[in-house]
Amino acid sequence: MATLARLQARSSTVGNQYYFRNSVVDPFRIKENDAAVKIQSWFRGCQVRAYIRHLNRIVTIIQKWWRSFLGRKQYQLTVQVAYYTMMMNLYNAMAVRIQRRWRGYRVRKYLFNYYYLKEYLRVVSETNDAIRKALEEFAEMKEREEKKANLEREEKKRNYQARKMHYLLSTKQIPGIYNSPFRKEPDPWELQLQKAKPLTHRRPKVKQKDSTSLNDWLACTSARSFPRSEILPPINRKQCQGPFRDITEVLEQRYKPLEPTLWVAEPINELKLAREELRREQWVRNVNDNMISRLYYHHLSSSRSMENYIQKLDRLYKENRR
Repeated sequence: MATLARLQARSSTVGNQYYFRNSVVDPFRIKENDAAVKIQSWFRGCQVRAYIRHLNRIVTIIQKWWRSFLGRKQYQLTVQVAYYTMMMNLYNAMAVRIQRRWRGYRVRKYLFNYYYLKEYLRVVSETNDAIRKALEEFAEMKEREEKKANLEREEKKRNYQARKMHYLLSTKQIPGIYNSPFRKEPDPWELQLQKAKPLTHRRPKVKQKDSTSLNDWLACTSARSFPRSEILPPINRKQCQGPFRDITEVLEQRYKPLEPTLWVAEPINELKLAREELRREQWVRNVNDNMISRLYYHHLSSSRSMENYIQKLDRLYKENRR
């Protein structure tokens, strides 16, 4: 009982102590709670940051492998394009070389035969020299004939003038005007008058009326209906001197059908024009575009033109040989 009384007496003091202790523990509890929360947040932040760093390292590795794969694919594609470009350039160069060799062979073989043209030009030059020499001789002969004709014409004119002035000839009793006594020698016209004969005037012929009957017109026997030559040339007359051909050959050459020679039918620079046209066509067309068909087509066209060209050269060569 004494203990209970003692406890009851001390109950107020124990209550106060309990209240005091409880009031002091609450701030410490709150402080400890805040410290625990702070420690937990820091630890969890460290965990999250470590996990994020781990994820960053993994993502970096994945990106590195993926980008290296893409780089290798792009590099392989670039190498493949460069390889195909190099092969196409090589094929184009080989095609151009083949075309150059073939065209050079075709031009030398068919379009521009050096030895044939050299022989042809030699024959043409010899023919031209012979023709030029003959023309020079013919020109000299014509010049001499013209001089001779002019001299004969002047002589004939002087003779006619002397015959017209024959009445001025001096006589024994009366000297003429060309034989003046004051001269030592007579004038040359005096000697010309002595050689000439006096000019006699002919009576004009009276034209007779042409009396033709109707039967003569129908029979074509009159001169008007069918003109005929009164004087025929001799049969065996001597040919004219000079480089003249036979009359039959001249007529055949004059009335033969027109066949223009190579110099007239085609221009001189035909080969140059053909080369320029062929070069323009090759620039327009692609090198690798249907190579075989183009070579076959050019071969056919060049062979036809080559045959025509060779035929013309042969014909001209034969004409010059004649």
